[in-house]
Amino acid sequence: MLKAVQILGWSSGLTIISQRLTKASSISLKLSTFSSSPRRILYFNPTRMSSSQPGSDPLLKSPTFVSVQSSGDVRKIKFCQWCGGPTKHEIPDGEEKLRAICTHCGKIAYQNPKMVVGCLIEHEEKVLLCKRNIQPSHGLWTLPAGYLEVGESAAQGAMRETWEEAGATVEVTSPFAQLDIPLIGQTYVIFLARLKNLDFAPGPESLECRLFALDEIPFDSLAFSSIYVTLNLYLEDLKKGKLKFHYGTINKRPGSSPSDIRAFTLDYHLQP
Repeated sequence: MLKAVQILGWSSGLTIISQRLTKASSISLKLSTFSSSPRRILYFNPTRMSSSQPGSDPLLKSPTFVSVQSSGDVRKIKFCQWCGGPTKHEIPDGEEKLRAICTHCGKIAYQNPKMVVGCLIEHEEKVLLCKRNIQPSHGLWTLPAGYLEVGESAAQGAMRETWEEAGATVEVTSPFAQLDIPLIGQTYVIFLARLKNLDFAPGPESLECRLFALDEIPFDSLAFSSIYVTLNLYLEDLKKGKLKFHYGTINKRPGSSPSDIRAFTLDYHLQP
């Protein structure tokens, strides 16, 4: 439900009907730019995203770089997944990271990120959200999304998760965002989609499913930072009159609570 992917060569032909902008104006994405290399890097100031007033200026901040360690604790790997033998923890020759190495067969256990796929479903200037019926973030709102399964494409997985969590049949229209979260070893790939019909209902993992008007999105009750970022990027694009594909890295602030969805920076924010 909730394997890392590198998205290459997405088409830049993402277009959008721009008549949905006034309702999005009450929530604005605050970005300030800093750059010391040819790559554009944007500092993301989440504390202003849900409380800013229409027409207010962005609150400029100095750049913040966060050194993030992998979320995978290799020392927790005590036994080999292939032969069951005990492991030792060393840095293999030619590598730089500590690994779990089987003392019997010699195989090395590599830890890889998980890919989470989901849909941002648009319908008549509204978006479909699900209230979670499972931990973490029980009772909070999210886009229908979950872990990609072996044997399916990212788009197929996003549609499957939408069916499982919201009972909705959708058509994927375009990719919208790839958001990497190194601290927890996840990559989110979110697609824009539209409902094929209005038959939707909560699945076992959802308490409720609901279409929210753009100015009614419950930003104070969202489940994850990734969803918070995705929806704000979406509203900001609507304000500008064109939806674009976004790539960024969500770096959680050191020492912050996992439940604090605003405790992060959005770094390396790239868009066409």
